[in-house]
Amino acid sequence: MGFFYYNCSVKKNSLIVLLGPTGVGKTALSLRLAKTFGCAIVSADSRQVFRELKIGTAVPSEEQLAKVPHYFIGNKSITEHFSAGQYEAEALEILKKLFSENSVQMLVGGSMLYIDAVCKGLDDIPTVDAEVRKEVTALYNEQGLAALQQKLCEIDPVYYQTADLNNRQRIIHALEVCIATGNPYSNLLNHTRKERPFNIVKIGLTMDRKELYERINARVDQMLEQGLLEEARQFYPFKQLNSLKTVGYRELFDYFDGNSSLEFAVEKIKQNSRRYAKRQLTWFRADEEIQWFEPHQDNEIVAEIKKQLSL
Repeated sequence: MGFFYYNCSVKKNSLIVLLGPTGVGKTALSLRLAKTFGCAIVSADSRQVFRELKIGTAVPSEEQLAKVPHYFIGNKSITEHFSAGQYEAEALEILKKLFSENSVQMLVGGSMLYIDAVCKGLDDIPTVDAEVRKEVTALYNEQGLAALQQKLCEIDPVYYQTADLNNRQRIIHALEVCIATGNPYSNLLNHTRKERPFNIVKIGLTMDRKELYERINARVDQMLEQGLLEEARQFYPFKQLNSLKTVGYRELFDYFDGNSSLEFAVEKIKQNSRRYAKRQLTWFRADEEIQWFEPHQDNEIVAEIKKQLSL
């Protein structure tokens, strides 16, 4: 690959976490940072992990992937079950190996649970009994997704603000836990932070909301030019898989089902992508460890990282 590791003079292993909303420009900056600090890139994107989904998940190009070693890019199949808990275990194992080669490594992405899994560890969520599952499933079958969303808003408004409200399974799971424990699902998340054997430097990318939304809209148009419609059609027979219940695919599946026009589906992809970016920013803004920058401030970002690494 022609990539050369050098070992930074850092006393303790340190993980640079580059995060931010979809479309903000994490990929381009991550390549520069990886070269600057001589590290690999461990992806924290819950959809780029699937090898079949390239266009709709904005996977880095072959040229970009060749510049720096990447992990968790296209290493799973859409037919495989892959949870945040599995990601936590596998990512920590990979980082252990990488830290033996260089004391600085980097985690890059926007999937909130994946980032928390590595940085804080996931909480042990209680098991839900069959009766509670039956109750929530009945509510969905009788009144639909809107009823689940409304109930979640009533009993856990905190989680409601950051949840993917179109992800039926995630909403059902949150409601099941709320009902089973008598506590908001959000109260059970990240309360017991696990110690990690490395320092963590969190860098967040942001920009003017209008500019971000314009970038997101333009990226959707670019995906369609690259063949997103054909990619989605190829995997339409597998639309029931969790891996395909994601923005960019589910809207096109709805079009294939005859429930909307193509124009409407494309607008829904843009709208849902913008909503996802807003949820990401809401989630990340609650983390006081994150130092925020705009993507063009790459020199300032490098200086901040070096300062925190005491280089």
